[in-house]
Amino acid sequence: MIVLPSDKERALLCRIAEGDEAAFSELFYAYHQRLGAYVYRLTESRPATQEIVQDVFVKIWVRRSGLAGVANFDAYLFTAARNHVFNYIRNMARERSRQAELQVVTTVEMETPGEDYHSLLDEAVAHLPQQQQRVYRLHKQEGLSHAEIAERMQLSVETVKKHMSLALRAIRDRLSMSRLTG
Repeated sequence: MIVLPSDKERALLCRIAEGDEAAFSELFYAYHQRLGAYVYRLTESRPATQEIVQDVFVKIWVRRSGLAGVANFDAYLFTAARNHVFNYIRNMARERSRQAELQVVTTVEMETPGEDYHSLLDEAVAHLPQQQQRVYRLHKQEGLSHAEIAERMQLSVETVKKHMSLALRAIRDRLSMSRLTG
C-alpha cells in the first residue's frame, strides 16, 4: 500500500482535474488495493469488489474537474465507495426478492395441472390493478424487457420493476390461496 504525502496528493488531484491521465494512474495505483480491501470486507465478493472499485475510479475520472477542491481525498474516495457498496447491496436484495417471487410463481405453475393453472393465472391477473396488469402482460405475453415496457408506457424503469414485483406477489398470493382452497 502506497501512502501519498498530502502535498503530493494535492498536486495529483490538481493534475487529474486538468485531465492528466498519468496522474490519475498514479492515484489509482496508490489507492486501489486499500480501497479493494475495504470494499471486499463489505461485499465479501471478489467480482463485486472489482466492479465497485472500477466504477468508483471511473466516476472519479468522469468528475475529475472538481477534484482540485477536494480537501480530504481519502474520505472522499472511501465515502464514494461506501455509497456504491450500499447501492450494490440494495440492488442485490431487490434482485433476490424478484427472483424469489418469480420462483414461487414458477413452482406453483409446475405443481398445478395445465388448463387449471392457466385459468387460475388468468383470474389472478384479471384481479390486478390496471397498471400492474398491463406491465405483467407486456412482460410475460409480449416478452418485452423492463426498459421496453417503460418506454411504451412512459414510465421509469424502476416504476415498471415495482409494478412487476407487486404483480408477481399478488399473483403468487392468489395462486397459493387457490391451491389451499382448491
